[in-house]
Order: sequence, then structure tokens, then C-alpha cells
Amino acid sequence: MKIELHNTLSGKKEEFIPIQEGKVSMYNCGPTVYNFAHIGNLRSYVFADTLRRVFEYNGLKVTQVINVTDIGHLSSDNDDGEDKMTKALKRESKPLTLTAMREVADFYFEKFKEDLTALNIETPEHFPFASDHIQEDIDLVKRLEDKGFTYKTSDGVYFDIKKFPEYGKLGNIKIGDDTESRIGINPEKRNPQDFALWKFSGKFNNDLGYDAPFGKGFPGWHLECSAMSVKYLGPQFDVHTGGIDHIAIHHNNEIAQSVCSGDPYAKYWLHNAHLNIATENGSDKMAKSGDNFITLQTLKDKNINPLALRYVFLSARYSSPLQFSWETLEGAQTAWTKLRMHMRDFSSSSPIDNSNLRNEYISKFNKLINDDLDTPKALALLWEVVKIKELSSDDKEYLFISFDRVLGLNLNTSTTYIINKKEIPENVQKLIEERDIARANKDFAKSDELRTQIEALGFEVKDTKDGTDVV
Repeated sequence: MKIELHNTLSGKKEEFIPIQEGKVSMYNCGPTVYNFAHIGNLRSYVFADTLRRVFEYNGLKVTQVINVTDIGHLSSDNDDGEDKMTKALKRESKPLTLTAMREVADFYFEKFKEDLTALNIETPEHFPFASDHIQEDIDLVKRLEDKGFTYKTSDGVYFDIKKFPEYGKLGNIKIGDDTESRIGINPEKRNPQDFALWKFSGKFNNDLGYDAPFGKGFPGWHLECSAMSVKYLGPQFDVHTGGIDHIAIHHNNEIAQSVCSGDPYAKYWLHNAHLNIATENGSDKMAKSGDNFITLQTLKDKNINPLALRYVFLSARYSSPLQFSWETLEGAQTAWTKLRMHMRDFSSSSPIDNSNLRNEYISKFNKLINDDLDTPKALALLWEVVKIKELSSDDKEYLFISFDRVLGLNLNTSTTYIINKKEIPENVQKLIEERDIARANKDFAKSDELRTQIEALGFEVKDTKDGTDVV
């Protein structure tokens, strides 16, 4: 069965055809390890993990790389601002040395790996640190120099985007779209959107840096990803993922420097949308620099299992924005817990019944996940399995285990979080109230639609003479 994915490079959904038959090479933009990851960051890795699981479910062997940025990432994508790792050293009263920088990076990387484990994310084959690949960075800059794509300023070596006519093809970004925001940042740049391949030691990194033929300094953040991805996956690989905020600058810069150095680079580009959270001025993406900084530990402190967050992420298409609320998260925990309780109750004492109906559900699930990772409908199908009387308990158990290979919700384990049956999350209560109004108005189509939404959150709907009841 073919897999179709929305390729940001072409702007349309395409059939996925791997470069090498039976194998997939995948690069996922990783963390900058200067602080804990927040749950908005973690959406990218649940998405990448789900994509990996879809490939594996289809019988493909995956080689996955998630990089670790521990040097060279400035606070602005415009090659300006303070180095994020230097900022961490100051925050934690560490000496301004490369050794201390790596110590901070190692600490937050270990915390990041703990988050991945808690979210049941498979471990990639490679976790390369940027600071371990300085020579690859230098070699890439030298190749671009030799081909005439670079120029020097007083603060670094820059890539001249005018020499790459296809710059901005990813996401259809036009040169000049962001001109006003970049004017004046560096008057030595030939074009406002030219980007740093190498930043010289100085005010941005307190004279820390690595020796290079063109001057002591740090590789550019964009350069690091190109160098590491090609080292581990080859000059052309299948899939590159990241958040939508990387499209305009970071990923277009990667493409420009890689292609101009002679590497065809990634064939398919996939991007996940933001996790948004309410703010005083409305709604905004979650960010480490803001007041909406929620970590996985915050959830654990509230007795919410991290897999409830994974459930929330799966409840929307990876490419659709998600609005975070504690009510939604609590509802997801209820739904996730009920699924595990159903799994526990399924009998496994008799042989599996290879029924046509069970195979129909396998086929339905395959079509959904292969259709650009339609996880919301895949979750709904899982709940449908629970209710179908014609499926034996053995069939249901088989389907749960099969579906969970992609969903990654750990449904077949013994750990259980308690459902407080006296409390119904606010978002579910609102749906109940809307449904009672629809029933009173004899709007049965609306009533059925709201029933489906309530049941997708893990509640069983019962109609009574007093209105909608849920358990």
C-alpha cells in the first residue's frame, strides 16, 4: 500500500518513493540543549516518531538522525543576538569555556532523552553533537568558498543567496519578503537574507571558538545541520522534518548551502505546526523565552502521564495547529486510561480469529496512516473497534496491538493512571451541553456529530430522559 506525504518542497501531497528500495533515511532537526525542552518542542519529536513508525509499519527499515545543537545557535535566525549556549553558561554561573559549554549540553541532552523515553519515542540510530563535527563544518565552508558562493565580512563568512536562484523554493519564500526586518542588522551583508556559514569569535560568543583557515569562530547553526545530515545519511536522503518556523530561514539555508556544495540533499520535507497556548493577547506558540514554558515535568507534577500528551498530539494532524489547555490534556488522560482498561479486559485465551472484519479494520487503519499520517481518524477507528460487537475480544486485542505499533500509546502495559469519575473535563462538559441543546431542538445530525466528538475523547454516551449522560 502506497504512502502519501505532504512535501513542503513541492507544496503538495506526493507518493513516498524511497531512494533505496526497502529503506528510509530520515533527518529530524534536534534540540538546542541550553535548557529543558518544553512540550511545544516535543510535538516535533512525537511527529517524527510517528512518521518513523508508519514507515516501519509498512515494512521499511529506517535510519534516523536527530542532531544535538550545542554550539553556534544565536538567539536570532538573522545571525544576531546572544549565543544560546553562552546564555546558558551565564544563567548557571558557569565559566565561559568550551568544556563548561559541553557539560551544560550533556546535562540538558540527558533530560531531553528522558522526555523522549517518557513519550515512548523510539531511539534514533544517531544523536550527533554539533561540537563533534567541526571538521565537517570547515570542509563544507571550504567547498562553498572554492565554488564562489561565499564572502567575508568583519564578523564572519556569509553565503550569497543571489548566486542560488532557487533560494526560497521551500515554502515558496520570495527573496525580499523579509527585507524590512533584516535591514540594518549587518550593513556589510550584500543581501539582507544572506546567512552566516561561520561566525568569528567576538561579542557573540566571548572569544570562544574553534580554529579554522578563515578565522577562529563557530559554525553557523544552518551549516551544522547540513554537515551532520550528509555525514550520517549521505549526499541525498529521503526525509527531513522540523517545525514550520524552520521553513523560511533555517531549512531554506540548509538547502542552499548543501545543493551549492554539490549535495542533492533531502527529497521530502515535512513540517509540523505549533502547539499554541493562551496568552494575555490571545494565543501564541509555546516558547522557552516566554511565560508559557511548560515542561514534561510540569505534567508529571500534576499526575498526568506524558502519554496523555502524546494522545493530544495524535488527536490532530501533525500539520494542523494545536491549542493547549489543561482541560484537553485531562480529557486525553481519561481517554488514554480507558483504552488501556479496554486492552486489559480483552481476553487472549482463545486462538486469534482471522475474520474478514478484523482484516477490514487493518486495511482501514493502513489507509489512514498512509494518508499523510491521519492520526485523528486512526484514533477514532481505535475507539470504533471497542464498540463493534461482531469483533471477538481476541480480534480487538490484535487490532489494539497492531494499531499501537504506530500510535505508540503503550496500551499493552500494566501501569494505570486513575480516572476521577466524579470530574468531567470542562471541554467534554461543553460538548454535553451543546448536545443536549441539539437534542432539544431535534437537530439529530448535530447531536450525532457531538456524540462522536465525546466518544473520541474516551467517554461512553448514554441518552436519558434527563439529557446526555457520560461514563
